[in-house]
Amino acid sequence: MHDIRAIRDNPAAFDAALSRRGISAASSEILELDEARRAKILAAETAQAEANKAAKEVGAAKGRGDEAEFERLRALVAEKKSQIAALNDEAKAQDAALNDLLMRIPNLPDEGIPDGEDEEDNVEINREGAPRNFSFTPVEHYDIPGIRPGMDFETAAKLSGSRFVLLSGAVARLHRALAQFMLDTHVDEHGLTETITPVLVREEMMYGTGQLPKFGEDSYQTTNGWWLIPTAEVTLTNIVNGVTIEESYLPRRYVAHTQCFRSEAGSAGRDTSGMLRQHQFEKVEMVSVTKPEDSAAEHLAMTKRAETILDKLGLPYRTVVLCTGDLGAGMRKTHDIEVWLPGQNAYREIASISVAGDYQARRMNARFKPAAGGKPEYVHTLNGSGLAVGRCLIAVVENGQQEDGSVDLPAVLHPYLAGKTRISADGQLA
Repeated sequence: MHDIRAIRDNPAAFDAALSRRGISAASSEILELDEARRAKILAAETAQAEANKAAKEVGAAKGRGDEAEFERLRALVAEKKSQIAALNDEAKAQDAALNDLLMRIPNLPDEGIPDGEDEEDNVEINREGAPRNFSFTPVEHYDIPGIRPGMDFETAAKLSGSRFVLLSGAVARLHRALAQFMLDTHVDEHGLTETITPVLVREEMMYGTGQLPKFGEDSYQTTNGWWLIPTAEVTLTNIVNGVTIEESYLPRRYVAHTQCFRSEAGSAGRDTSGMLRQHQFEKVEMVSVTKPEDSAAEHLAMTKRAETILDKLGLPYRTVVLCTGDLGAGMRKTHDIEVWLPGQNAYREIASISVAGDYQARRMNARFKPAAGGKPEYVHTLNGSGLAVGRCLIAVVENGQQEDGSVDLPAVLHPYLAGKTRISADGQLA
């Protein structure tokens, strides 16, 4: 959500920033609504002052026996009360319309990110590891002989429909090991606070992080009004919803492993094979809450934490900064980490690490008290995958596949697999 005072003070700068997202002259509609709302508030205050003055004069007119003046003043007070109620109702409606508009307009992009239209204009800022040279033609995850027995799309479709998978045996255990490894790394080495959160949230929590009102079709809502979280960003960030905390409490750094649910609206025909794009998946999510001056450094640190997971797994990847045309609506700046998938002969996104600035904090009314005193300030919020577990599983098995159909597993996972080092061609841990 945007600061209406900043828009009033410099509408040209606001419009210039949004024009980088392809949005033109947004300030005019905002300021028109704001001026109408403020005019109604001023009119209500003026009418209230007039009503107060007339109310004081009613008694005096009665006391001196001036019945005509008494009746006139009494009618005036009643008229003003009716007028005030109508003006307040109009002001409330305009205030709601203004808030809705401010919530629908995306965040202002960071000045340092590249301009562009889509992912083709993203800029690479880091690359680690070289893709493996295979002596055979590598296949996608669902075609690896050792993986097929533990990755059942047909049964999942019978149970739930398309874009679901049933994992079992060695593949299920590998999936669990990856999530455990990620959590342990973030908690033990990176100092994040492990958190177990609900996956059902109230509607206002989805507003708080920006999934609503504009992107409701991307998520699932239950019949009693709860929403299934598309990511633990929603629950972890909203921990500070409506709270004013002490500066000494910051920064707060959370990590959670949760089920996530997305409708994949608008993705028809994309990644329909395999488990790259699912309605239900698991993710290890990181969220940081910081002071404004610390958010840029925290963004770099969070990116490094996600990259560390891939470094430890020995997976080739690259990190890009998203251009304005590919940037999420609620974010100022995003780093995408793309892991190498030999079965697709391409880098594919496995993590997004983003800084929202105070955009989410204003929606949530999340602030902190400066230690030196003064007015409370809005916190900055950041979120990032650490990592998407299913996509990481895909990368591990595709990069570790062998010509005989078996899969060699990264050494860092062996302790989580009872010392097992590979998945055999018949789908067994060995």
